[in-house]
Amino acid sequence: MPSEDDPDLHRYDPRDVDLSDTDLYLNRELSELAFQRRVLHEALDDRNPLLERVRFLAIFTRNIDEFVMKRIGGLRQQIQAGVTETTADGRTPREQWEEIHAELEPMLERQAECYDEALRPALAEADIEILEYDALTSVERREMREYFEESVLPTLTPLAFDPAHPFPFISNRSLSLAVLTRTAGDELTFTRIKIPPNRPRLVLVEEPSRFVLVEEIIKHNLDLLLPNVDIVDTALFRLTRNAEVRRNEEVAEDLIEMIEEVLEQRRFASVVRMEIESDAHPHIRETLQTELDLDEREIYELDGPLDYRKFISLTELDRSELQLPSWTPQPHPRLRSLDSPRLDDDGPEGGKTIFEAIREDDILLHHPYHDFGDTVQRFLGEAANDPDVLAVKAAIYRTASDSQVIQSLIEAAENGKQVAVMVELKARFDEQNNLEWVHRLEENGIHVAYGTIGLKTHTKTALVVREEAGGVNLYSHVGTGNYHSETAKGYVDLGLLTADRDVGQDLVTLFNSFTGPELDEQFRKLLVAPVTMRRELTRSIRREAAHARAGRPARIVVKVNGLEDPALVEELYRASMAGVDIDLVVRDICRIRPGLDGVSENVSVHSIVGRFLEHSRIFYFENGTRAARSPEFDTPQDGGHPEYYLGSADWMTRNLDHRVEAVTPVEDPDVRRMLKFNLDLLLADNRKRWVMNADGSYEQRHPPDGEPVIETQAVLMEEARNAARNEDPRFTPSVDYDFDSDIFVGAVGENPDATDESIGTIEGSGRDDEGVDTAGEAADGVDGTNAVEADVATEDRPVAGESDVGPNDAESGPRDGETDGQSSVDALDRFDGYWYRPESDAYEYAVRTPDGGRRYLKTESGAAAALERLYG
Repeated sequence: MPSEDDPDLHRYDPRDVDLSDTDLYLNRELSELAFQRRVLHEALDDRNPLLERVRFLAIFTRNIDEFVMKRIGGLRQQIQAGVTETTADGRTPREQWEEIHAELEPMLERQAECYDEALRPALAEADIEILEYDALTSVERREMREYFEESVLPTLTPLAFDPAHPFPFISNRSLSLAVLTRTAGDELTFTRIKIPPNRPRLVLVEEPSRFVLVEEIIKHNLDLLLPNVDIVDTALFRLTRNAEVRRNEEVAEDLIEMIEEVLEQRRFASVVRMEIESDAHPHIRETLQTELDLDEREIYELDGPLDYRKFISLTELDRSELQLPSWTPQPHPRLRSLDSPRLDDDGPEGGKTIFEAIREDDILLHHPYHDFGDTVQRFLGEAANDPDVLAVKAAIYRTASDSQVIQSLIEAAENGKQVAVMVELKARFDEQNNLEWVHRLEENGIHVAYGTIGLKTHTKTALVVREEAGGVNLYSHVGTGNYHSETAKGYVDLGLLTADRDVGQDLVTLFNSFTGPELDEQFRKLLVAPVTMRRELTRSIRREAAHARAGRPARIVVKVNGLEDPALVEELYRASMAGVDIDLVVRDICRIRPGLDGVSENVSVHSIVGRFLEHSRIFYFENGTRAARSPEFDTPQDGGHPEYYLGSADWMTRNLDHRVEAVTPVEDPDVRRMLKFNLDLLLADNRKRWVMNADGSYEQRHPPDGEPVIETQAVLMEEARNAARNEDPRFTPSVDYDFDSDIFVGAVGENPDATDESIGTIEGSGRDDEGVDTAGEAADGVDGTNAVEADVATEDRPVAGESDVGPNDAESGPRDGETDGQSSVDALDRFDGYWYRPESDAYEYAVRTPDGGRRYLKTESGAAAALERLYG
């Protein structure tokens, strides 16, 4: 945390607000469940193609399974250990555990309803039938019995529970059939039959798409498996076990041995949830509850198939009319002109290498829009075979089971390069895969580091050291996603390829820390957790608050997967109260409450849920840019240079304090324009964007009648296609997008040749890259140069239908009667005529500045505060 002795980091302490109040913080677990509701909505939303809805039904099951294993499992451990410490929102582990179960049950019931009442009938209408066994014809039943006898029966092992047989072990997330039988002695016997995971779940009855579930086939042919007994009843059930199995690595003699033990213990971990058919026989239910030691709240009685993960196989049907258009990642426009990466003795055949392209300018990679093989794998592949490359280093958190990235590192070692690889053995659910890669790498003589004691290494970084005519140069890749070719097809991630010497030297320091005694604390440019990142993020937030308190426009835009850290949430609250305009694009967990009067009225929280998983992290700080280019502020002040960052870290305590993370500044103007365009799109999305309310609930945005649909991922796919066809490799959107935005590309005077057309324009604006209105409209001042707090001189100007009204014009007010407090009412009444409502999706109020400019505000209280500052 920054020191209060640093004059640049004095914390803003507003009066009459207790920022330790637990009501100001949303619960981490309930916030994640809110995200899963948005995932489930994709299955419910009939605007989505039918098989895309089925895909999200499967994704929802997978996500909830992981949530139960990790989060509910962890809470259960805390309860058993007697932990009563409360979280930032004031809840004990038991209170969270109880609330989660109360929230989760109706969500799973809604999933079952979605399948039974919406998706299954819709699939049948599309000639994709999932049949009940009784609905089969007699011929089909005979064929299914033959299939069972030949292909399923040999794989089954019935496990009875009686005085001669102990209760069977039931594996995590396996689907099971409980069979209740009666013997001659009139005793009831429980038998568990595991639904074989190596047999198709959806068994084809008739081409092309009539199916029956394999458990239905088993259930109706039990006489072949359990002869000479009476079948009393059957019930499908499924268990979820705790994944939070840990050992103290500081006392472990061997980290690999410890991870292997953790994997073994996880198989036998305690059960934390049971899903069971709603009409299960009481004897079956009681047997399972007693033997598995389950609380009543851990039992979920549900209709339907229980496990929808294998239903994703339906998306492989040749039914393009029921799916989203297929997507193929595109060649990167900066790299497509390079010749083949195959090497002869003199280097790449023909033209320049990827390293020459990186030296010319930084290169932004955007997956899955850019092809992973053509970019990241190419970078490491060329490094492995380039005779001028001296060393290759990489940090691996997760990677594919057939990883070409790993193969390139092995080839590099075979070609005589110095190769060092950091493999994180504690990457949850990837431990086994990573163990196997460690053995492969070490077998090839590569030095492998396993991480830092007490920390997970989560950086997505690679470094290539190359000897060239001018000396040894460093080529860096800093990314937001794993070196994983498969997830790169479905996760939205960013990566920066740069020859920046300072970034390279920081990576040298970082990789040396992996193999050295401790993590270094001195870095030139990179923000590195847990040593510098929290301090520098806090510094940047407080700097924005200082600009706002000094009367300068201030802006923060953050895109992360999670915003959980209470200390950073508190900093954002303080910044909002100081007058900083804050937009947070947070995929799932988010503790902050937006729109609280007097606390967070300047904060908006957005979430995008689409066909790809939003996984990239971008941080933007305005840093006094609008003020620096305004003649009103004739006294020079620090700032004026907007800052962009991208990297591996979310704004969560685990990322800032318990993981090794790396975030790089982005300084190249063209790369900044790409990031600006991306952020603008996210904040303008009216198809897949959700906006949080102050109570933590979300509402999905819809395009107003007659307005075009803006869907971020669809736009970026189209832009990637167009860029691949465009001869000019420079980033230029093919269509003008009308964004309300005050995100800046560069500092005053930076890249003067760039124009707004290169980043997406507001129709008819005529502004250049620095936000200066070149049309010289009267509203911006007589000479068209005055841009003080006037957002008209920046890219956040609402244009369509906006009137050029001034004090006492008829369009000013009246309000809609919904106020943010008496002070807001008083200010808007006292300064009636100095504000109006613009036609803008992003801003509710526009306030006239004394120089004829305008400020755009999101809330009534924000508008009132601006009026008080300007005219009070």
